[in-house]
Amino acid sequence: MPALHNVLLLGGSGKVAQLLTPLLLQRAWNVTSIIRDPAQVANLERLGEGQAGKLNVLVRSLEDVTSDAQAKSLIDEVKPDYVVWSAGAGGKGPPERTFKIDRDAAIHFIRASAATPIVTKFVMISFITSRLRKPSWWTEEIWQQELSTTLNTLKRYYEAKVAADQVLYEEGKKRKDFAAICLRPGALTLEPAGKVSLGKTPVAKGTASRASVANVTALLLDAPGIKSCWLDMLDGDEDPAAAVKRCVDEGIDTAEGEPFY
Repeated sequence: MPALHNVLLLGGSGKVAQLLTPLLLQRAWNVTSIIRDPAQVANLERLGEGQAGKLNVLVRSLEDVTSDAQAKSLIDEVKPDYVVWSAGAGGKGPPERTFKIDRDAAIHFIRASAATPIVTKFVMISFITSRLRKPSWWTEEIWQQELSTTLNTLKRYYEAKVAADQVLYEEGKKRKDFAAICLRPGALTLEPAGKVSLGKTPVAKGTASRASVANVTALLLDAPGIKSCWLDMLDGDEDPAAAVKRCVDEGIDTAEGEPFY
């Protein structure tokens, strides 16, 4: 029996991606995990042992992807219907590396995915403050505090993610059968998966378990009828599956208020 879905997982060696991989495989989906370091292949391949879906680990450098055509070449090789971006420079290397990976390579894969008819969902793992304007459901105090914190400590990362998230939103408008989904967690932790606050969170500061981010990502990919949207996420008190269903049913989109909304 053929796999239900083929997922291209970009940044497969990251903590969230390693938690996400088995969640996708246990759904009997195939996963192609893209990693940079050949030394990590054996560890990654263990995630596929005893699973219903098949895991393929490919060694590629996202930093070397400098055009939509290069990104499209990898997509054409893997032939995914779902793409997940969980990659990032992680603050390693020179400052321009953040722009090369978190902005430029991400944008190339977004545009290449949107230009590939078989790709119907793209999930970007971003972060909660990646926005240009204060959303109406946050106070001015919350917004200013977040901006001062983020711009002081994560200026380049913020600039890179804001640019990529905007392109994802704009590409999502071009095809009705392409769901461009931006999941935007708070400060990531190593806590076990649990309940969440998803959608228009009343606060911006808070934690989000990486395991919960992985779980919600899988649920978003699995959600029938989901459309392009941004969804903010923190640890909270709602069952993750119920939270995803509510956001999909209500058409929640936290890109509301952005200049390109």
